[in-house]
Amino acid sequence: MDSQIVAFCLLAMTCIQAMAFEPSPLQDFCVADYTSSARVNGLACMDSKLVQAEHFTYSGLHLSGNTSNPLGFSVTPVTVAQLPGLNTLGIALVRFDYAPWGVAPLHVHPRATEIITVLEGSIQVGFVTSNPDNKLISKVLQKGDVFIFPMGLVHFQRNVGNGNAVSISAVSSQNPGIVIVASSVFGSVPGIDDDVLAKAFQVDKSTIDNLKAQF
Repeated sequence: MDSQIVAFCLLAMTCIQAMAFEPSPLQDFCVADYTSSARVNGLACMDSKLVQAEHFTYSGLHLSGNTSNPLGFSVTPVTVAQLPGLNTLGIALVRFDYAPWGVAPLHVHPRATEIITVLEGSIQVGFVTSNPDNKLISKVLQKGDVFIFPMGLVHFQRNVGNGNAVSISAVSSQNPGIVIVASSVFGSVPGIDDDVLAKAFQVDKSTIDNLKAQF
């Protein structure tokens, strides 16, 4: 094998590793050991001899969440924090409950693509493409409908019915993360300087102060 072929193979391997967001498992499973202080990209593995079926089981997604809050929605996550058997497997689930006209506000998952399925009600969903287009892709989903939110794009969900709504989402990370746009911009600690926000949103500082007061 000559040097050019070797160089090409190394480049291809580098590109594949760069595209693979979460590393592939090197064993059948790696049940999270919550007691370990080891610092790894994920959680340390429990001794496989101690693993039981319970480490791969979660009960509770049949229970309705509490939507008595200003946004009218709740989240029931099933990430590695709730289900240790998810560790290193690169997936997670989330149940959303919505009061009538409840909203899951504009947010981003920095480490995951999301696929949402409506179980009950009518839910408007949408995401915004990146610059320079900033195009809104939106649709009202009914029971059984599926929609995808690509990784890293701002998106939202809203119950557009007069009854409760429920959806469930699968995400392509054991720990997808969430950045709520309004909270991040107006509720950061320490706060972003008013001058920066006023220029970014093209409003006066009093408007920024009013928005910060909400968070």
